[in-house]
Amino acid sequence: MTHIKVGIVGCGTISGIYLKNLASRWEFVTVAAVADLERSRAQARAREFGVERVLTTEELLADGDIRLVVNLTTPPFHASVCRQALEAGKSVYVEKPLALTTEEADEVLALAERKGLLVGCAPDTFLGSGQQTCRRLVDEGAIGEVVAAVAFMAGHGHESWHPDPEFYYKRGGGPMLDMGPYYLTALVNLLGPIDRVSGSARMSFPERTITSKPKAGTKITVETPTHLAGTLDFASGAIGTVVMSFDVWKHNLPRIELYGTKGSLSVPDPNTFGGPVKLFRQGESDWSEIPLIDSGYNENSRGLGVADMALAIAEKRTQRAAGQVGRHVLEAMLAFEKSSLSGQSVRIGSRCSRPEPLGSAVVERTGKTSGERA
Repeated sequence: MTHIKVGIVGCGTISGIYLKNLASRWEFVTVAAVADLERSRAQARAREFGVERVLTTEELLADGDIRLVVNLTTPPFHASVCRQALEAGKSVYVEKPLALTTEEADEVLALAERKGLLVGCAPDTFLGSGQQTCRRLVDEGAIGEVVAAVAFMAGHGHESWHPDPEFYYKRGGGPMLDMGPYYLTALVNLLGPIDRVSGSARMSFPERTITSKPKAGTKITVETPTHLAGTLDFASGAIGTVVMSFDVWKHNLPRIELYGTKGSLSVPDPNTFGGPVKLFRQGESDWSEIPLIDSGYNENSRGLGVADMALAIAEKRTQRAAGQVGRHVLEAMLAFEKSSLSGQSVRIGSRCSRPEPLGSAVVERTGKTSGERA
């Protein structure tokens, strides 16, 4: 099997789980180097996970042995670092969102096409056992034709727990671009592309106070909508109802549910890889919990999308957590505020294919594939 050397740019909080999994789960992937603007942070991650080299971003991009760059920088730098990696002749996998504008996203994807390289985009949670179990049920017709869906993410923001939460309230932040990728990517995986968005958006609190350390007491001026709601019209005909909010103290809403002509499906938290998955069949009296596909990916498996992409590079195929999906989801997310400002629904011009089910695509260090576990 072809061995792919990976370089990670950005060693913040999310890098820990990527480094843990990429170092231990997939025998065909090696993290060859890490880089961060704060060298001490990269050095700490390298020591923690046994990475041999700490480089500058420029040195990492110039390394001829590294074929895949994992871009874990903060969202304002996603597009620029992706372009740098592609210009250096390397495929790139980027944390969500792909970019902050569709124009930036298009530039990245066009550059990749010209270079004959791949762009992958988080989230990869839809590849976990929970979401893949739901995908199989939908594809098998367990609830018939899907006519409607709901997706709810509601809380009161990140200032009570995150060590550096200011970005979440600036342009490019907010609940839609922060958490929307998990929910909309899950819906696209289950239902296919989105055709139209109708949305409303508001900024409920003009100022937030950080209560988490080390910045407790710092005031944040809010610059982006913190409560967005609306509908998605899918090309399949299904209609989705979505709420993404940092303005809700408590709720009893589901994460995601699908409603079909023969039943209903309760989909687990799309920010996780596991369950539970619950199915209600026409004629029954209550929900039934469905056993998850035994793929081995029911715990936090961030990096699974990178592993699948490494195989895609070797096999010359399209990866599942593809940039085209990330671009489509980005356009739909941005359309909520656009619709709210214009008072009109917004047509989504891009299209993407539903990612192929995971099947037996990714081999772990045990030598077993997910298909062999099923």
